Amino acid sequence: MVGNDWINSYLEAILDAGGAAGEISAASTAPGGGGDAAEKRRDKSSLMLRERGRFNPARYFVEEVISGFDETDLYKTWVRTSAMRSPQERNTRLENMSWRIWNLARKKKQIEGEEASRSSKKRLEREKARRDAAADLSEDLSDGEKGEHINESSIHAESTRGHMPRIGSTDAIDVWANQHKDKKLYIVLVSIHGLIRGENMELGRDSDTGGQVKYVVELARALGETPGVYRVDLLTRQISAPDVDWSYGEPTEMLSPRNSENLGDDMGESSGAYIVRIPFGPREKYIPKEQLWPHIQEFVDGALVHIMQMSKVLGEQVGNGQPVWPVVIHGHYADAGDSAALLSGALNVPMVFTGHSLGRDKLEQLLKQGRQTRDEVNATYKIMRRIEAEELCLDASEIVITSTRQEIDKQWGLYNGFDVIMERKLRARIKRGVSCYGREMPRMIANSSWYGVQPYSAS
Repeated sequence: MVGNDWINSYLEAILDAGGAAGEISAASTAPGGGGDAAEKRRDKSSLMLRERGRFNPARYFVEEVISGFDETDLYKTWVRTSAMRSPQERNTRLENMSWRIWNLARKKKQIEGEEASRSSKKRLEREKARRDAAADLSEDLSDGEKGEHINESSIHAESTRGHMPRIGSTDAIDVWANQHKDKKLYIVLVSIHGLIRGENMELGRDSDTGGQVKYVVELARALGETPGVYRVDLLTRQISAPDVDWSYGEPTEMLSPRNSENLGDDMGESSGAYIVRIPFGPREKYIPKEQLWPHIQEFVDGALVHIMQMSKVLGEQVGNGQPVWPVVIHGHYADAGDSAALLSGALNVPMVFTGHSLGRDKLEQLLKQGRQTRDEVNATYKIMRRIEAEELCLDASEIVITSTRQEIDKQWGLYNGFDVIMERKLRARIKRGVSCYGREMPRMIANSSWYGVQPYSAS
């Protein structure tokens, strides 16, 4: 490799094989750079390599680049370069490959360093939050709570509960139903994408018609059978497209109850669970959820008209002439959550949110795959608009319903509206059997508990 001896020392610096050769910088080993001192170091390094007689560039590419960085295309390029008959062309390509290797090595080390820094920062934040929660707990407790905590400390110490106690959904709903069995509550659920109907669901037809469709329909049906709940409306999009069934264009669909034994004798004319389809967006076209964002306000306008009309109707039936407003508006997924937040603000009604999946987590996973840039991901999935809606949901919601502890720690923890320190404090209070209610909490709670409306501040 006449004229390319510097490559040996350059690759040696990247490889960091040890000795003085491993300390040579890129600037001092590049062709034409570094002056007399750099020239002496380069010559010395090349001489050391020749004396060793063990440095083989091809072996370097195979053993270090392929096994270390999984860049198989580099080895293929090396093979093609080695087959060149023209010394000048071969030397030029070897030089370009060396610079490419150096840039790859720098980039990968930079990424590894940033990832390690982020992990370390998150770990320190969690540890600090735990310490702050433990230190502030005694300040938050009232005198009576402190006494109870001291008297029951031995009981808690012997308890086998090592984690935050879970509330059984069945037992919790039974308790809640008994407390509200004499009431006539109106609940609104919102899920606007996919094909939603009560019977013969087309699950799996497309990416928008999956588990969430089944979830919201069965939730509406179960709530409609719950004592104390008079009416449940599941608001979704009305679709009259020729490529979908006519049933998705019906304005209203009643959900038949699974257990007729649970129904009372005093069920009124408008009681039960219903799918209410609001027309918005292209009337005769079924579009994916990523294309619904520009039409959210149109849906909110239609939903407001329906809710106000239904509140008056229910008022005439069970409200003694006074409108019966929704007790809660529950949004499902970011698009419906964005709509629910606007409805909640307009009607002054509490909001509950279930994300089902989250935009920041999806963005992180897609970027890790390396197949798309951030701009490409945003263009395909409208991910930044989705994240903006999820941040709004955090600010507007009374409670966020989650499925797992991992969703709270690893997914909602990525959002600006999620307060890690407060979450630790609340968890510490619950673990010690101290009530979290009746106190002013400036930020909302992410909770994996049962479905129910439990305000976090006294009113």
